[in-house]
Amino acid sequence: MSDKKQQKVQEFEYKAEMKQLLNLIVHSLYTHPEIFLRELISNASDALNKVHFDQLTENKAEGEGEELKITITLDEKERTFIIEDNGTGMSEDELIANLGTVAKSGTLGFLQALKEQQPDKSGIDANLIGQFGVGFYSVFMVTDEVTVETKTEDSQGCRWCSSGEGTYTIETIDREKRGTKISFTLKEDAKEFAEAFRVENIIRKYSNFVDFPIYLDNKKVNSITALWQRPKSDLKEEEVNEFYKFISVDYQEPLDYLHLSLEGVVNFKALLFLPKEAPMDMLYQQGALENHGPQLYVRKVMIQHECKDLLPEYLRFVKGVVETEDLPLNVSREVVQNSPVMAKIRQILTTKIIGWFESLAQDHKEKFRQFYKAFGPVVKIGLNTDFTNRDKLIELLRFESTTTEEGEFVTLREYVDRMVEDQKEIYYLSGDNRQQMLSNPNLEYFRKKGIEVLLLVDPVDVFVIPSINEYDKKPLKSIEKADIDFKAGEDEEKEALSKNMIEPVLRIFKEALGDKVEDVIESHRLVNSPVTLVSGKDAMDPQIEKMLRMMKQSEASGKKVLEINPSHAVIKNLAGLCMLNENDPIIRTTMNQLYEGALLLEGNLERTAEFVSRMNDIIEAATKQAKA
Repeated sequence: MSDKKQQKVQEFEYKAEMKQLLNLIVHSLYTHPEIFLRELISNASDALNKVHFDQLTENKAEGEGEELKITITLDEKERTFIIEDNGTGMSEDELIANLGTVAKSGTLGFLQALKEQQPDKSGIDANLIGQFGVGFYSVFMVTDEVTVETKTEDSQGCRWCSSGEGTYTIETIDREKRGTKISFTLKEDAKEFAEAFRVENIIRKYSNFVDFPIYLDNKKVNSITALWQRPKSDLKEEEVNEFYKFISVDYQEPLDYLHLSLEGVVNFKALLFLPKEAPMDMLYQQGALENHGPQLYVRKVMIQHECKDLLPEYLRFVKGVVETEDLPLNVSREVVQNSPVMAKIRQILTTKIIGWFESLAQDHKEKFRQFYKAFGPVVKIGLNTDFTNRDKLIELLRFESTTTEEGEFVTLREYVDRMVEDQKEIYYLSGDNRQQMLSNPNLEYFRKKGIEVLLLVDPVDVFVIPSINEYDKKPLKSIEKADIDFKAGEDEEKEALSKNMIEPVLRIFKEALGDKVEDVIESHRLVNSPVTLVSGKDAMDPQIEKMLRMMKQSEASGKKVLEINPSHAVIKNLAGLCMLNENDPIIRTTMNQLYEGALLLEGNLERTAEFVSRMNDIIEAATKQAKA
């Protein structure tokens, strides 16, 4: 009795961010309350894995012979739910760290942003909750209060209680066995989770491949199967899909999978998956792939849940499991990073995965199209980081072009094979979208001559494609550069202004625009437009300049070269006005308007009010002459 009196209940307050996160989870964010069970089982499995690992690496005798397991006890009448494991347990400090704070930096802001993007407020896919370290708190969707009793081998037992609102309490208790017990009473509208049949179905759906047995009212309900250990011919599509959903926390089936079993310099087995869609964190969080990777097992023991050293960053969207016997069980993260075994496995995996992509591109074109749409931008990053496989990655590139329909793609090899006679360069144009690019005046020459131009709509292209430099000994060149060698036909030369007529126009253009442009030159690329803006030979791509401006780095933008079309009626009219009176104010007004019109087509016109005002002046002058 005296011992019980000494036990003190301590009350702690959640941090403000934690309160907001709990409110989001419980009241507005998630629409699949069943996933609370998946998250509790996942946490229990992690705790059991730690014990299993310690027993194998440190030869600990405690608990030897005891089955590592998860047990779930239900009482349908009382609506009580208990889940217990004999894993590593938690000390008081670990309880505060694990259950009192947000697990990952930025999680709250990310989840709030996702919520705001749901116009119908229907909630967000349930698979997200486990990806951001907030899985335990999903239990508050089905209960008003949770009790956690836990003990490590070296600490005293503790009881943690909370209603998920503002505070939680911790007290010391008499608990003999190591492990964690979570108990609660289900809300009335969640009473279905006290039914054995319902819970068993949830376990089979989400947790069938947990590494430890799950007992539901003393009945084992999960299948512990290391699929990657079995021959590919023995694998069934249904169980492979279930396994993928389990390890990836994805609600969809995989797009495709790769089974590997290699013996030689290194021995390892792997079961790898391509998701159908890019993960949410990859889409919304910069650098999200940095710490991702397949699971690493050594002799059937999970060593790292996200082993980033197994794959280069541009391939870490690939999910799966890799197991080897060539590493020690007690391998540390530092050893993994510097191990020649890991380096060899990484090299082989990278080669096999790229070969997998090549196979999809050749034999399963629709699958490859879906894969490339989701992960093409990430794979392209490999061109500037993985020089060993650079040539193979270049062959995987796909682009829309002026000869393809929207959504259709062409490879560099296909482009080269259908180049027109005497074409020596591969041409491309970058922009925000296809329609905008197709209206670009710089395309006019190429369309007239039947020359195909690649349309780069992916923002990463402007950083990657110029680095290729050439393909099949043919340089890649932006059609927005001023140094392209255009060959004018006889018709163009006949229609163009003579040298004596064009020179005054060029001179007055330069005077009118001043330092707004680098130069004003005669154009051979224009067919239907009077002027266009192009970049100088050594200038950066216009899309890169645009991005830098968006990032408030406008000083990085260079001046453009204005090209004028000597065959266009407007330029001819200007030449006639210059011959009559080059001081006529309408000449310079028109020239400024033509320049800003080119800026408008680029999407870079900032002073739209001045543009409209000047346009009105020109219209007024034109209508006054017509009236006269």
